[in-house]
Amino acid sequence: MRDTLFHDAMQFAETLTADVLEASRVYPGQSVAGYGPNATGGTLIRPGGRDCYPSYWIRDFAMSLECGLVSPAEMEHALRLTASRQQSSDWHTPSGSLVPRGAIADHITFDGKPIFFPGSMDYDKQGQPWGYYPSLDDHFFFVDIAWQLISQGNRLDILDAVIEGMSLLDRLDLAFAVPSVDADTQLVCCDEEKRGVSFGFTDIVVHTGYLLFCSLLRFRAAKQLAQMHQLRGAQQRAQAYEAIAQTAATSIRSTFALENGLLKASTGKSSQVDVWGSAFAVYCGLWDGEDGQRACRALAHALSQGTIAWRGNIRHVPTDGDHSAESAWEQVVGQWPKNHYQNGAYWNTPTGWVCYAVAQVDQRAARQLATEYVDQLREDDFRQGPKFGAPYECIHPQGDHRQNPVYLTSMTCPLAAFKRLGWLAD
Repeated sequence: MRDTLFHDAMQFAETLTADVLEASRVYPGQSVAGYGPNATGGTLIRPGGRDCYPSYWIRDFAMSLECGLVSPAEMEHALRLTASRQQSSDWHTPSGSLVPRGAIADHITFDGKPIFFPGSMDYDKQGQPWGYYPSLDDHFFFVDIAWQLISQGNRLDILDAVIEGMSLLDRLDLAFAVPSVDADTQLVCCDEEKRGVSFGFTDIVVHTGYLLFCSLLRFRAAKQLAQMHQLRGAQQRAQAYEAIAQTAATSIRSTFALENGLLKASTGKSSQVDVWGSAFAVYCGLWDGEDGQRACRALAHALSQGTIAWRGNIRHVPTDGDHSAESAWEQVVGQWPKNHYQNGAYWNTPTGWVCYAVAQVDQRAARQLATEYVDQLREDDFRQGPKFGAPYECIHPQGDHRQNPVYLTSMTCPLAAFKRLGWLAD
């Protein structure tokens, strides 16, 4: 028998997602928050509505595609724009950072300028202290955008498109090879001197050593590239990528696993328990068998103990895993107090991943988390007027912290997981 209240909650989430997505669109000629106009020749989708993040962010866009509400035309425009701004030769920025050949931008301004590092909207002022190398994860999100267009839009032909003198598939291969990797483990790695951001949703956090989230993204991208080359008839290239994925999967499970079944974020600085990464590992198919069940049970246990969630939002680090009384993470860039932004606030972006993992062992608890998520959205639904802002980027009860209203991945990522769980069909 269908649970009518839960079905209504899922329908509400889908409708709100569509409205947030529309609020995030920037049409040709349109300006946002004093930035623009959009001169890229097509519609861009930024990370949220209102005055939120006035640029096209590769990562946020890619993470929103699985929800199924972004058109193939919008995917293709973003993909071509990203590819055309891929770095053509090594560039040392004035701040002392290095943008290597093949690098993918972190975000692209409405007038088409690639910004490879967080923390800036100025092409000439990008770089340190946000890393020696550009954000590492965007290289793998670039691959994901192509894969989503091929999968959803039936556009295998896009791989042969020549963009600025190079085929898209060659550009994907080039981007995949940019982040530093340990050859034996196939894990993405960095040190503090030559650091790159592992994952943009922890870009204020200093992670060093082997990097969990970026390695998960590389694992997924390797699987996607193996399938792309397979579809193009390039058997040897496909086998090479599949071998990379298999080695990376084995290494991730052995390198980051903790006794409680969860994964740590890195092996160097800020090696705390990574709730997001642990859930995403399940979501992207890293785990199988008993190891996967252990991770799911560990997340379910943490959820029952109240250490990772508040009002359907998820923390990066469990409350009992903070580095100190002053900071959730060992080291952050800038003056971010504990329980603000990426340093301990609660986010909706990973809610679906946690629901998906917990549902493997406890459907009731997973549905309860999803219900709490929708209840919070309903209460503060931005469509009620300018005094309301849900979905926010992140929130926390301390000081009633609310950051960036009408935030896109707070809806698109959970909706994708709810669809994968079959909850929209209930």
